[in-house]
Amino acid sequence: MSDSCLSTCCAGWDAHVHVFDASSPVRSGHYAPLERPLTQIEATAQTQGVRHLVLVQPSVYGSDNALLLQALAVEPGRHRGVVVLGDEVSDAELDAMHTAGVRGARMNLVSPVGESTDPARRFAMLAPGLVRRGWHLQWYTPAAQLPLIAALHRDSGLTCVLDHLGGLGAHIADDHPAWSAVTALAEQGAWLKLSGWYRLEAPAPYHALVPRIRRLAALFGERMVWGSDWPHTGRTPEETPTYAEVWQPVVDALGETAAQALRQRRPSIYA
Repeated sequence: MSDSCLSTCCAGWDAHVHVFDASSPVRSGHYAPLERPLTQIEATAQTQGVRHLVLVQPSVYGSDNALLLQALAVEPGRHRGVVVLGDEVSDAELDAMHTAGVRGARMNLVSPVGESTDPARRFAMLAPGLVRRGWHLQWYTPAAQLPLIAALHRDSGLTCVLDHLGGLGAHIADDHPAWSAVTALAEQGAWLKLSGWYRLEAPAPYHALVPRIRRLAALFGERMVWGSDWPHTGRTPEETPTYAEVWQPVVDALGETAAQALRQRRPSIYA
């Protein structure tokens, strides 16, 4: 792609990436991240016409969002962030995060160092502050938890975003009860991330997920975003897909025109 083309058409969004500093302290009991700086993913994404990133707090850093906030500050306004919040976060801290470009908080019900203990309590604690700031709550969840998530968000006024197809991977039957819950969430105005293919029991190049993406696209319509899930935590170099490879299932499912329109559109949840 030429420099002139990049300057005019590189406006796309990758709604799920992580940045890592190998020297930063991490929670024990999970993976040990390698050095993966913001400049590396910016350069990688730009080759595919993507300029804007949503930096998602990795579970290994817990609620210490310092690295994410530092990355957002490099070029204010270019990227957005989704943080993990501790129980004692103050209004002043939330306001400062909003100014920095944060637009959501994450609940992780999957990782061994996530926030799976009493998610209903944490939802009740976090929801009022998120609603006041127009943030969303992003869930990394197994499909079995979707009924709980639908119940929590119902009439809450808080926008729900589901990571990684809401856990509806290739191993989930077409008549699983989770489909009723995800339908209810879509009807409530939830958003869906087309991301995390390798987390969904589907081998590369992820053809098994194409019918699943189409079924979910029929529910969520334009309330979908794509995320590369770079740098694919826990993968060996041999297992790590290329940036283009994790985009291709969206093209296969939606068609080139619709897929490009999805990636080029600035999602309202990141306004």
